[in-house]
Amino acid sequence: MGYIYLMVSIISELIGTSMVKASEGFTKVFPVMGVFVSFSIAFFFLSLSLKMIPLNAAYAIWSGLGTIATVIISVLIWKERITIGSVIGILLIVTGVVVLNLWGPAHNTSSNSVNTLSNVVEKEKIKE
Repeated sequence: MGYIYLMVSIISELIGTSMVKASEGFTKVFPVMGVFVSFSIAFFFLSLSLKMIPLNAAYAIWSGLGTIATVIISVLIWKERITIGSVIGILLIVTGVVVLNLWGPAHNTSSNSVNTLSNVVEKEKIKE
């Protein structure tokens, strides 16, 4: 269910981002209202997804897919041009998302090998 919430969040964020463009510098009322509604929905569903998905993985997916989809939307709907730098940047983002999802901290189940801040603080309290 967490990934469904995350997808709703991403779609809402994409709508909100397109509404920012359509608002023409926040001068058009209906697109501005769309910005606030869309981003409210996006962050609400992102927060729900974080109950089930680690923050680093959720945010990597959210920002990565959002970036890729935003570029596609900007080319198809807003008729903007894409450069080789954009393509390289997108490929690096996709690579980062894949790396986080395959080998990130969310996949490390051994409690002995995870040295989180809370574990370090707890160990220091025991020493005192």
